[in-house]
Amino acid sequence: MIPARLLGLGHATPSHDLPQDVARDWARIQFADRFPAFERMAPVFANAGIAHRQIAMPVEWYLQPQDWATRTAAYRQIARGLFIDAARDAIGAAGLTADAIDIVVTVSSTGIATPSLEALAHAELGLRADVVRVPVFGLGCAGGVSGLALAARLAAATPGARVLLVAVELCSLSFRQDQLSKSNVVATALFGDGAAAAVLSTQGPAEVAVVAAAEHLWPGTLDVMGWDVAPHGFGVIFAQSIPALVAGHLRSAMTGLCNRMEVAQGDIGRFVCHPGGAKVIEALEASLDLPTGTLDDERAVLADHGNMSAPTVLFVLQRLLAGKGLADDRPGMLLALGPGFTLSGALVMPVP
Repeated sequence: MIPARLLGLGHATPSHDLPQDVARDWARIQFADRFPAFERMAPVFANAGIAHRQIAMPVEWYLQPQDWATRTAAYRQIARGLFIDAARDAIGAAGLTADAIDIVVTVSSTGIATPSLEALAHAELGLRADVVRVPVFGLGCAGGVSGLALAARLAAATPGARVLLVAVELCSLSFRQDQLSKSNVVATALFGDGAAAAVLSTQGPAEVAVVAAAEHLWPGTLDVMGWDVAPHGFGVIFAQSIPALVAGHLRSAMTGLCNRMEVAQGDIGRFVCHPGGAKVIEALEASLDLPTGTLDDERAVLADHGNMSAPTVLFVLQRLLAGKGLADDRPGMLLALGPGFTLSGALVMPVP
């Protein structure tokens, strides 16, 4: 089977910029008087590795009570716009127009829209009437890698077809005034909003191809990460420390991933990781036997955009390919952790 080539990458972010010190002060207004543990947790804002990020709505919107209806209306409006902008960016980078796209894979877990986002964006983006739609929900932070793997499989299974992947997440819409928990404070310190897109096909000029993919789901970890569905909207669940889980369990899972993708870990020239937070990046470097500071593009994306969930790893990949590229023409591996609790990997190779 001919592997899918990555013809173009694109991204988009909302217009509202949130400096991290403003986020800290905003969280203090929301929680300090009602949640005694807040001041003890406040250093997470300084230690998250984030300078600023972009959010879907003006800060004032988050200071008012919101419910499912208002959150969903914001999701439909802002996610649709980001979908269009990121898709146009990737399609343009591929040297194509929207009517050349045959299949659209949409990855999003931070809102609900039926019709789904690619249908809402269909007319303005200029997709064909016969485009195949594949909306995917529930992958969380692993969605960028798992979505890329799915899009690559679809492209490889349909030689010559052009597959558009768009990952859109509006994590900030899950900020909840009523949820007085450590998880909610951490989410307020970490999450931003954004969209990333990719165009894949077995044909066309490209720098890299997606040649393999694999996942590992740890048994008994369904409560590690996910959504608490409540009357006011989604609320984030962090039942365990993600950095500790990475430190304790990633090595063994990587052995299985590499075996299934038929690559030796030592042959991988660059890991391209979802930067879940500063401590997650440190845990990834240690577990992957990388020198401290290796994941520099991950730190840069985290500092400028925060953790945007699924799109974030594609921001890292785009930054890497625009800069240093894959090291010494060796393979690269995208990695992301998400609900399940799952490690998702995708192997990319330079195209001769």
